[in-house]
Amino acid sequence: MPDPSETIAADHGRTPVGLDTSRASIARVYDATLGGKDNYEVDRVVRDTVAEIAPRQSDVAWMNRRWLHRVVRYLAGCVGIDQFLDLGAGLPTVCNTHEIAQQHNPTAQVVYVDNDPLCALHGRALLERNEHTHFASADLTEPHALLTCPEIAAQLDPSRPLALILCGVLHHIDDDADPAGVMRRYIDAIPVGSYVAITHFWDPADGSAAHDMAVRLQHRFMTSGLGSGWYRTRDEIASFFGDLEVLAPGLVELDDWWPMGPELEPRCLEKRLLLGGVGRKTLRSTVIPLQHQSKHR
Repeated sequence: MPDPSETIAADHGRTPVGLDTSRASIARVYDATLGGKDNYEVDRVVRDTVAEIAPRQSDVAWMNRRWLHRVVRYLAGCVGIDQFLDLGAGLPTVCNTHEIAQQHNPTAQVVYVDNDPLCALHGRALLERNEHTHFASADLTEPHALLTCPEIAAQLDPSRPLALILCGVLHHIDDDADPAGVMRRYIDAIPVGSYVAITHFWDPADGSAAHDMAVRLQHRFMTSGLGSGWYRTRDEIASFFGDLEVLAPGLVELDDWWPMGPELEPRCLEKRLLLGGVGRKTLRSTVIPLQHQSKHR
């Protein structure tokens, strides 16, 4: 069980670390988990302390990445979405959203957003030669400010459907920031026909070994120097989709969302603790034009 003497970090998961190499960064820890090079010892310490509880957590990071690839491939290829807004994008890594989308449509417009200055620095350097891909700095917990930011608004046509991607980011937003309310404002603002793709740490809350691991992992994320990483229930995660039409097979474990083939081995506990889904905004959804939304909602 967690040691109650350990201190929980208090920045609510929203303060960007940026270029401070004395503190662990969400983006850099994820990069380290994927085997990247844009991380420091403080980030690898978090990765390794998490691995003490979940030795296959790196498999979870790669599973999350493969899910993103399948979703973007479906949206760009089968559906024909040609503008993508990737929130909490983190550091550029292997096979990014724009690379998958632009395989199907070379002119697909992709905007990455992160509030960490280091991510923006790396992202802009990588994408400076791609005229259809951009990286902007903004706080995803402020939808109105983000969507009306000139750097973002100039790249997207608000009259046509887009894909809003939140892959592995909402579990770093604490309850005080009202993630369900944040998502409601995004859903209200985006055009009918748009899609929202979300993955999130999951706590089955059923007294099982998976539940026990979720509780221990959340505590470890909080006390290891990262300060965020909430494992929420299925109902809590489902609330982030609001009144969107959630596509089949629904909100499921990631390897159950249109897998590329049969599983080659039994699914480990770590892989069971991440749910994902894709929702579509239909005419039945409530529509509140962006210009009528308060900046302080």
